[in-house]
Amino acid sequence: MTTEEIAEILAKPYAQQLLNGSEPARMAYTGLDAAPRAIPIGFWCEGEQIAMATAPKSAKVAALRKNPKVALTIDTGAFPPKVLLIRGDAQVELVQGVPDGYLEAGHKVMTDEQYPDWEAGVKNLYDEMVVLTITPTWAKLLDFETTIPKSVEDLIREKSGS
Repeated sequence: MTTEEIAEILAKPYAQQLLNGSEPARMAYTGLDAAPRAIPIGFWCEGEQIAMATAPKSAKVAALRKNPKVALTIDTGAFPPKVLLIRGDAQVELVQGVPDGYLEAGHKVMTDEQYPDWEAGVKNLYDEMVVLTITPTWAKLLDFETTIPKSVEDLIREKSGS
């Protein structure tokens, strides 16, 4: 998939709602034991990249240093579902302090009243963090209004005889 095709998908209104909404991403990666992992994780966008931060000694950091391939889904629980699927490679970078994007991502999921205490706690806890930056190599938006899974498209076509 080309960079332009990915950018076109990520620019669609439903994709933007998901990228800027309060739902966490669910990130799949391969653990050091070669078993699959899928975790919910807060995120923020940096252009057409998706970023997240974590503790430097987290298991996902070691695993992603060994195998940077990831898959992300960001979705809603409402009907019809809206689903943004992304595959890509994770870059792992140790940074000092707490990234601004991490603080912004945290603010998306809490009230203004909750945020100051959370922010103070986070800044007190982390002297450094690891930023995981995902560069998409593939993307698909399923909104179940204008786009549906290809297998369902094929089944509809087959049943209608076209």
